[in-house]
Amino acid sequence: MRIHDIQQRLAEAGAKPQHTGRIIRAWVQGRSLDHGTRHQPSESFLPLSVREALPQLSADLQNLAQLRSEHPGADGSARLLVGLADGQMVESVLLPRDGLCVSSQVGCAVGCVFCMTGKSGLLRQVGSAEIVAQVALARRFRPVKKVVFMGMGEPAHNLDNVLEAIDLLGTDGNIGHKNLVFSTVGDLRAFERLPQQRVKPALALSLHTSRADLRAELLPKAPRITPDELVELGETYARQTGYPIQYQWTLLAGINDSQEEMDGILRLLKGKYAVMNLIPYNSLEDDEYQRPAGERIVQMVRYLHSRGVLTKVRNSAGQDVEGGCGQLRARAVELVNTKRLHLRQS
Repeated sequence: MRIHDIQQRLAEAGAKPQHTGRIIRAWVQGRSLDHGTRHQPSESFLPLSVREALPQLSADLQNLAQLRSEHPGADGSARLLVGLADGQMVESVLLPRDGLCVSSQVGCAVGCVFCMTGKSGLLRQVGSAEIVAQVALARRFRPVKKVVFMGMGEPAHNLDNVLEAIDLLGTDGNIGHKNLVFSTVGDLRAFERLPQQRVKPALALSLHTSRADLRAELLPKAPRITPDELVELGETYARQTGYPIQYQWTLLAGINDSQEEMDGILRLLKGKYAVMNLIPYNSLEDDEYQRPAGERIVQMVRYLHSRGVLTKVRNSAGQDVEGGCGQLRARAVELVNTKRLHLRQS
């Protein structure tokens, strides 16, 4: 479902733009659809036909994103397994300091070799209303003042839906534009469309290496943009918006944690309007990839920071619940398939 579909249903029920605006604001802020104000209750504002349509609409909107399970982390985060109306599942993450990570696709087509989500391939797009519904769901638990599009999926591959959601969140959703973070592997369509939007989000670019050949191996279906080209595109957008670009670098031991790579980061980012986020891989014992030792990560941060590149370590939220992106959904799907197999055999 898209946001336009909700607006159309309200219009068919007799809602004027001012009625629709209040109802959608209430929804995205996690309140009941008939939420009024201290001076103007809904009974004296909304037409009777609209009020009569709200119970069914409310049920349909709640069905867009339903909590299947919650997995609190020791860091104050909580990973949410979210069921969609058609039975598909995505993940959202309540982040410390009133943030939320949302999913924009069921699965992903980019196929990053270190990402669980990519192993399932792309199953379907998440509609703009389903994206906003993840925010509405999260706001029932705690305030949400920042939304990052870093969950399941590549936002640039679902651009229309993601931009519709960003526009609503940055207006009626009452979220500052720089607190809406669009993450991408570097799809050129994103760089064309984002500067044209009313709500211009901050940008996070998945870099992961300074070498074009290695990036092609790690992100096999990403656009063939070299790291140098990607940084130049990012720098242009940063200067247009006044927000620094967040560069994402998933740390993989023995692959992209070398001195050569650190010097490559300096070559790419020194003097740029940028922040380097080093993200230690959320590894399990039998994983093909592992995170570098803690001492090595500290050395890398000090090396880059002391040479003029603002560098931060961004641990994946909820690591203590093995909640790397896509892991919750993968376990849930495996459980469903196991139950189905047992039913067939019984």
